[in-house]
Amino acid sequence: MPLMTRIVSFLGACVCLAASVLEADDAPSRPNVVLIIADDMGYGDLGIMGNPVIQTPNLDAMARRSAWMTQFYVSPVCAPTRACLMTGRYNYRTRCIDTYIGRAMMEPAEVTIAEMLRDSGYATAIFGKWHLGDCYPMRAIDQGFDEALVHRGGGIGQPSDPPEGEDQYTDPVLFRNGVKEPQKGYCTDVYYDNALDFIDRMHRAGRPFFVYLPDNCPHSPFHDVPDGLYAMYRNEPMDNSRFPQDKGHPLPREHDQDKRARIYAMISNIDRNVGRLFDRLEALSLTDNTMVLFMVDNGPNTRRYVAGMKGAKAQVYEGGIRSPLFVHWPGVLDADRRCQTIAAHIDIVPTLVDACDAKIPAQVKLDGRNLLPLLQGGDGAWPDRTLFIQAHRGNQPVLYHNFAARSQRWKLLHASGFGRESFRGPVALELYDMRNDPLETTDVAAHHPDVVRRMREAYEAWFADVGGTRPDNFAPPRIRVGTSHEPVTVLTRQDWRHTVGRPWSRQSQGHWLLHVTTSDDYRVACRFSPARRQTVAELRVDGDTTLRLQTPISPDASKCVFESVPLREGPARLEVTLREAGDVRGIHQADVSRAK
Repeated sequence: MPLMTRIVSFLGACVCLAASVLEADDAPSRPNVVLIIADDMGYGDLGIMGNPVIQTPNLDAMARRSAWMTQFYVSPVCAPTRACLMTGRYNYRTRCIDTYIGRAMMEPAEVTIAEMLRDSGYATAIFGKWHLGDCYPMRAIDQGFDEALVHRGGGIGQPSDPPEGEDQYTDPVLFRNGVKEPQKGYCTDVYYDNALDFIDRMHRAGRPFFVYLPDNCPHSPFHDVPDGLYAMYRNEPMDNSRFPQDKGHPLPREHDQDKRARIYAMISNIDRNVGRLFDRLEALSLTDNTMVLFMVDNGPNTRRYVAGMKGAKAQVYEGGIRSPLFVHWPGVLDADRRCQTIAAHIDIVPTLVDACDAKIPAQVKLDGRNLLPLLQGGDGAWPDRTLFIQAHRGNQPVLYHNFAARSQRWKLLHASGFGRESFRGPVALELYDMRNDPLETTDVAAHHPDVVRRMREAYEAWFADVGGTRPDNFAPPRIRVGTSHEPVTVLTRQDWRHTVGRPWSRQSQGHWLLHVTTSDDYRVACRFSPARRQTVAELRVDGDTTLRLQTPISPDASKCVFESVPLREGPARLEVTLREAGDVRGIHQADVSRAK
């Protein structure tokens, strides 16, 4: 080959290589993801939703820059929503069917979005509220999160709090990767401080990241709120006449001024932290290729403005199960694109999987659909479907109890109420034409018996399907003790199987369902409200055999220890009761570890 020909050929190859490199550099990388969920914040707790009192400038600005799913649904209470959100499957498939007493624990074999993204090369982290199991193998760090800073149970101020951090929203005691760690500052600020630090580190490392920010605010208790924001709202008139009342369901006359001020202060604090998040993404030049999603877990925790809708938390009317969903991804999604197609929490997993070019394991059957085509404006070929929402108290679901079925036009529901294990009386189904009556003002069940029949049959088929996911589908998961993953297992009333009294009262009793992984002698250290007189603590373990041990408790004591408890490998039922002058009550918490 002549020299000139070789030179031309070489230069041509260089040009092609350079073009290839430029094309690769120009190709968008997989997006980072930040998923924000607020706890007990309602659909109407945003200025952009028509609330004239609350100040949420950062979330309002995010909404204007985002694509919306305007008909987005969640469960009426928190743990069921979180199970759906993490798995893309209806929570009744996951064993998570309630919010406490062992029924908020999720089956550890479920595959979470964190696991899917981690296995696709993402760095994963959670900061805030997990609420799907506090003990191995159900913790966030067991379910795909590389880093976790969380509180236990369903919220700060519940029986799962560590004794030294009870009820503390300010300076809370949280758990970093399973290890107890005191914090400084207000809880929401702490979560976002740590999220921003994680984002900084992953950016420097050049890794795509998934940050899950499930705040526990504005969940009760309301005694500890950001002072400056509380002062801003405390003297602000908030009677219900200040809110739009011209359509839908009017608010009652009565309102609690102080409680509303506290709740709004917590929400405005979330808003300020969302502003900090976007400022950091912008400073790192990550805004365009970071997908930020904002939603809530259920309706508001008090009866307050929900844009004319009916209901609140725990109810299956719109006010209890409608959530905003803003998806901010400037490099891909048009600002203020609003899609009215129905969608739900089960759709988040397939949406993120597609956006992040991740993989759904072959054995995983998702219930949700990928929303990206809708968010991008291509909703013409989207087939209609029916979404199902159901949650109530109890050890297993009950047919027709507190459920809603929602198609694009119709909504069938039975508003039997959340706070009971079952309902009495006839099944009084309500039907609403959501196309013409989106605020559920007129029950039209009597006028459309064919629609009622069709949707009722669809609901019954769904109920049978989700209940048949596994042979013992509604049995609660067992907590594993004696593993290297969790040297000390803390058992709390959050996860016990309650038997007597009100579940979290002083006089209540309950037990824990365990799986002992290693036969050995174990130490069981118990905590309880102080004894008033001489008391006896009795530990009982039911496994292959029954074991009973006792130890005396002095008046005013709040702790006792069973130093050497022989536990054998396999399933076990552990209960500790205090017998005090004829009264019997359960303990508050127990630390279980292998004896040294």
